[in-house]
Amino acid sequence: MKYALRGITAEEISYSMNRIKVDPNHRFEIKPQFTRGVKRVKENDKLYFLTLEVKIEATEQNPTPFNLKCRLVGAFEAEEIENKEEEQLLVLSMTEIVYPYLRSTVAALTANAFIAPITLPVVPITAIFPEQPAPAENTVS
Repeated sequence: MKYALRGITAEEISYSMNRIKVDPNHRFEIKPQFTRGVKRVKENDKLYFLTLEVKIEATEQNPTPFNLKCRLVGAFEAEEIENKEEEQLLVLSMTEIVYPYLRSTVAALTANAFIAPITLPVVPITAIFPEQPAPAENTVS
């Protein structure tokens, strides 16, 4: 199996302040929610797109001082993918490559919003996405 990163694009980056009243000693519990998707191009089966997204959203049960959404797309070229196991390994590897860029983008976005920078955890990708990565069956034109 061979693969290479061909580029990363920020598809969506947003930050909005929530004006909420809380006790000055209140500690917010920030719970990032991660999603991932993989697509292949019909005309070029070597081209994969990995979408990695994180959201931090206020709820009634868990108010937060802000809402944040960051979605990055990594373009990869891969060859010699022989079976589903190798394709799953490719998805895991692509995620491990894009995730540090997601961490950096979130930290920069929050720092530029004049709040304490949010640094996403450095953990194995399998901890964030414990399910086996799904093969890239979706295709795009």
